Amino acid sequence: MDQSIKYLSLGGIGNVTRNMSVYEYGDEILLVDCGLGFADETMLGVDLLLPDISYLQKSQKKIVGMVISHGHEDHIGALPFILPQLPAFPIYATPLTAALANGKLNEFQVLARVKPVDFNGGEINLGKFSVNFIRVTHSVPDTSNLFIKTPVGNFFHASDFKFDLTPYDKQKPQFDKIAKAAESGIMCLLSDSLGAEKKGHTPSEQVLSEHIERVMSETEGKFFITTFSSNISRLNQAADAAKKMGRKICFVGRSLINATAIAKDLGYMKIDKSLEISVRDIKNYKDRDLCIVIAGSQAQEGSGLSRAANDDFREIKIGPRDVVVFSSDPIPGNENSINALIDTISRKGARVVYSEISDNFHVSGHGSQQDLLLMMSLVKPKKLLPIGGTYRHMVAYRNLAKTAGFKEEDVLMVENGQELIFSGEEVRLGKKHIARNIYVDEISGEEVESFVLRDREKIAKEGVVIVMAEIDSQNGQLIEKPIVIVRGMGSQDSDTIDKRMPQELRDVLARRGGKVTNWIYIRKTIGDATERFIFKTLRKRPLVLPVVVEV
Repeated sequence: MDQSIKYLSLGGIGNVTRNMSVYEYGDEILLVDCGLGFADETMLGVDLLLPDISYLQKSQKKIVGMVISHGHEDHIGALPFILPQLPAFPIYATPLTAALANGKLNEFQVLARVKPVDFNGGEINLGKFSVNFIRVTHSVPDTSNLFIKTPVGNFFHASDFKFDLTPYDKQKPQFDKIAKAAESGIMCLLSDSLGAEKKGHTPSEQVLSEHIERVMSETEGKFFITTFSSNISRLNQAADAAKKMGRKICFVGRSLINATAIAKDLGYMKIDKSLEISVRDIKNYKDRDLCIVIAGSQAQEGSGLSRAANDDFREIKIGPRDVVVFSSDPIPGNENSINALIDTISRKGARVVYSEISDNFHVSGHGSQQDLLLMMSLVKPKKLLPIGGTYRHMVAYRNLAKTAGFKEEDVLMVENGQELIFSGEEVRLGKKHIARNIYVDEISGEEVESFVLRDREKIAKEGVVIVMAEIDSQNGQLIEKPIVIVRGMGSQDSDTIDKRMPQELRDVLARRGGKVTNWIYIRKTIGDATERFIFKTLRKRPLVLPVVVEV
């Protein structure tokens, strides 16, 4: 058997989301994580982005298992979409991660289940691979780094971590297990690189509690706080502060309610029954007696916070004596939507606290430069592979590694789909597989319902035009005439669009050129050109759905 390990990423290198990695030895494959990405405002009709698993579907090799590092959407969110497309295999994760993943699989009626693993439970054997889960700190409890043993050498898969010595849940990183793994020799450290541009250490979660309590005590009206539903530590901090200040706490939003239920069942949250109330009970309390933890930190349409800000929530109104705290950083691409939501809330006279004006209410879950250097020092790898960041973060990580004594060639800078072949002391590039952007519509949830209503209304009034275009990735041009599907418009209009619009698209695309590096821009260009052509020619504004096939 060829004594080498093949590694490639199906998502998560050069971008922050859609994390999914492949380790391959002989005829066996081990998968790490299965995350999704989120559409921005340019992706009309699209909600989610998935890893491209065509490599796995074409491969004749056996998937011996999957291990999951932690419970964030960009690491577990694609499970309901991906698992039904692959043969069954065992999946392992730490208890909270497994519970969050299984809750998602239940919601989508997928039969597969993730098996919980204790941090002190020893190695999991999957074919020729063995995996040890090592506790690290992040913005969701039960986050792990993965020590992966193979017949060729060992890998330390360190996605999404920081070294918090005073975490709110008191669960410190397992430095001893990291050091013990290093004693076995590490061929490659795959490291979170998102904080590689930030100096120093990332602050502890613990420092936020006093700021939350202080502002809550100063608030004359309702105290709102919005964060990610998986940020159990932040939810606990809000609940503890509410108890000290004599306020009732109310969790608003399906994702928040589901996450708190899971966390309570596993003992990660302990809230007095007398402290928590439902949305229906809010009217029975004075504003100054309420702490409302509400979904919508990313300004999602249909979320509790968006509905309240737009007076579309019967039970919850935002008033001039209220305070709204955004306890999260914007996901890249959501900045404009979040700023617009902050403006809407501010117009109501409420005080809004967010990351641009205060660092006191959110700390990153990602390690800064000193955290990353400490991980390099503990693991002592031969090679480094930055993951979980954009390319600029990868470059910053490489520069940081050079200050720690690594040579530039020891830091592997690759793209999604690029094979790395590890054999002995050597590492070389293998084949380059196309890792396409896979766009899907979310199947359930508040956000989807609002999109469906919006799109149905537009379709009913003006119709819908679907443009399916094959684009050459080398020059950004149409390969052949696009397929145009028109519904809800007259036959004469359909003929006009079908006959004249393809040339319009050719002309628009011809103005640019060169290798495509931004498929989102191409898709938006086609959508915008179609909308302009139809309005200019027919004076109509149908719903336009561009579908781009990368060739």
